[in-house]
Amino acid sequence: MLKIRNETEADYQIVEEIIRKAFYNVYRPGCTEHYLAHVMRGHEDFIPELDFVAELDGRVIGNIMYTKAWLRDQKGNKKEILTFGPISILPEYQRMGYGKMLIEHSFEQALKMGYDTVVIFGSPANYVGRGFKSCKKYNVCMENDKFPTAMLVKELKEGALDGRKWFYRESAAMDISEEEALRFDEGFERIKKCYRPSQDEFYIMSHSFVE
Repeated sequence: MLKIRNETEADYQIVEEIIRKAFYNVYRPGCTEHYLAHVMRGHEDFIPELDFVAELDGRVIGNIMYTKAWLRDQKGNKKEILTFGPISILPEYQRMGYGKMLIEHSFEQALKMGYDTVVIFGSPANYVGRGFKSCKKYNVCMENDKFPTAMLVKELKEGALDGRKWFYRESAAMDISEEEALRFDEGFERIKKCYRPSQDEFYIMSHSFVE
């Protein structure tokens, strides 16, 4: 039976190792997501109440982390929202529904905290089943007026975005140094960096836009 609880300091290294195993060579040779998690915890926009781990038979097998993000309408009105990531499940436990359970649990807690919208960047194939839709459908775009294919929106409360045009801004917590991430990675067990077709898929998805 899966237990979902808040991450504790004792989980930090375990979680970083899980994230690394889940992301290594998926989007690029190697990965930086475990370093992002490492530095994100100390950022003012990090939300500890929405930092969860999934525990199966006493073993932590996955995690989800949230930071604040913002939407601004054309009149300059701001709305505080959420974004999550990294979200990870150990490779041997993927495609078993554990990620779905983590996401749904975090949505329930976010609603209790008064949040009504989540914006993420990811593959639509992974998230439309959780109720995410193209940012274009909610009129949510980047500051440059573009609608990235990978930018997905979930209303935790129906009608939260009310049809207005919104401009998205993520937290500075996401701005990490590639050089520092590489140095951080050297402290883990070596995994060979290599090419996977998913890296090209990610490149195409992250550089395309909805018209």
